[in-house]
Amino acid sequence: MNYKNNGFFHSLNRRSFLKNSALSSFAFSAAFIMPNWPALAQAANLHNNSLKIPPLYRGEKQGDITIFNLEMRNGNTEFYKGINSPTSGINGSYLGPTLRMNNGDRVRLNVKNLIGETTTLHWHGLHVPAKYDGGPHQPIKHGEVWSPEFTIIQKAASFWYHPHLMGKTAEHVWQGLAGMIIVDDEESLALSLPKEYGVDDIPLVLQDRRFLKDGSITYSPTRHDIMVGMVGDVPLANGTVTPYFVAKKQLLRLRLLNGANASIYDLSFSDNRSFVQIATDGSMLEEPFETNSILLSPGERAEIIVDVSGDKNFMLQSRPYVASGMSSGMMGGGMMRGESSSDGQLFNFLEIRPDSYLKKSPPLPKKLTTINWLDEKNADKNRSFLMSMPMGPMMMLGLGKTHTINGKEMKMSRIDEIIKLNDIEIWELGNDSMFAHPFHVHDVQFQILSRNGKKPHAGERGLKDVVLVNPGEIVRIIAKFETYADDKYPYMYHCHILEHEDAGMMGQFLVVA
Repeated sequence: MNYKNNGFFHSLNRRSFLKNSALSSFAFSAAFIMPNWPALAQAANLHNNSLKIPPLYRGEKQGDITIFNLEMRNGNTEFYKGINSPTSGINGSYLGPTLRMNNGDRVRLNVKNLIGETTTLHWHGLHVPAKYDGGPHQPIKHGEVWSPEFTIIQKAASFWYHPHLMGKTAEHVWQGLAGMIIVDDEESLALSLPKEYGVDDIPLVLQDRRFLKDGSITYSPTRHDIMVGMVGDVPLANGTVTPYFVAKKQLLRLRLLNGANASIYDLSFSDNRSFVQIATDGSMLEEPFETNSILLSPGERAEIIVDVSGDKNFMLQSRPYVASGMSSGMMGGGMMRGESSSDGQLFNFLEIRPDSYLKKSPPLPKKLTTINWLDEKNADKNRSFLMSMPMGPMMMLGLGKTHTINGKEMKMSRIDEIIKLNDIEIWELGNDSMFAHPFHVHDVQFQILSRNGKKPHAGERGLKDVVLVNPGEIVRIIAKFETYADDKYPYMYHCHILEHEDAGMMGQFLVVA
């Protein structure tokens, strides 16, 4: 399928569109937001809250199985001192523990739902049987326990878990239901990398939220929010507002997760210091990649290592950026940029404070892993997927098909694609809307072949399960669908802007023997 670039999509950016769209009247009013506390704290760099580190949970061994007990519950979280915000969390009031597993482990996850309504829990990025994927076909009613059991078959990387109920994913994640998963393997454990959890190996769940006057983060999207995605004006790191972290060792490893509903984060440090990227969504890079910025769309992960040497504090930030597509060329050392979902805001996520005495870290290895690269000459099938958001009166009113893949909105009863077990497939991803869309595929870790015919950015040359597709862009990916076949339970593919997913920009595929 040939996706032609339409210049209209590049003549507008998000800000000008909002000014001219009737939908802007639905945007939330500043009068309902907490009185400039976040803005004042950000402007003054008043990072006075110690960064919360999610509890590390290795599970309990029972014979050959490792058991993880997870309870999804409602509670209250004190984002601002003295103000309790109603939230949801897993084994806590907001977010969940970091689950640590090893390649080859047999695990059972007992998930109890106590949030008062049906939900699910999806193991984002993990290669698991379809019936245990935690997608919309595995609902967990209030009071019930769901206990999937499977073997971890992954290279070392950082994954995550979150709800995936059709029509409710965005709300449940917004309220706090998410957490990280770390998978280790023998190869990664042998590397001289920072690996002391909470000291020089830090998980960072990056999000943004809107706070109302009463301190709540109630999910109440407008039509505008459904169209472009729910975006906040307060950045959070591990559920902490204006956090700081005191670094005790020279090298600091940050496991970055964009856990936002819709925002795309263009991450760098305030003093423009360089850092080394060592991993993508589903694997280490083959060798460290030095850069000074990294772009993460919702659902994407990356691991970076920064040398904190020096006597000055510095900030992990998300910089504003503007829309670009095929006509705008390559930016940031070759990575195509999409529209910033934070609408031009500078987000200060985390202040890093080097300790007065830094323990020296060993030098980084030059080789991290070896990836089994798939050859497109061996592909058994090619498929095309076009993400669309037709503009006009119907879209403005929220009528008709507004969020589609190949012209179709998600239907639970329809299987869109059938894939043969052990086949290698190339998927061509297109985007003819005016917004960037992060495309996520369940079941597999894929490899990016090209962006508009060019090799992917060096920071994307690892295993991936989410890829950002910008307006007018064509991204080609390749994957092998192996291990698990099921003619009843499907896997999903979808835009990972959660409001788009809930509105129908999602499809289903079966892997059959």
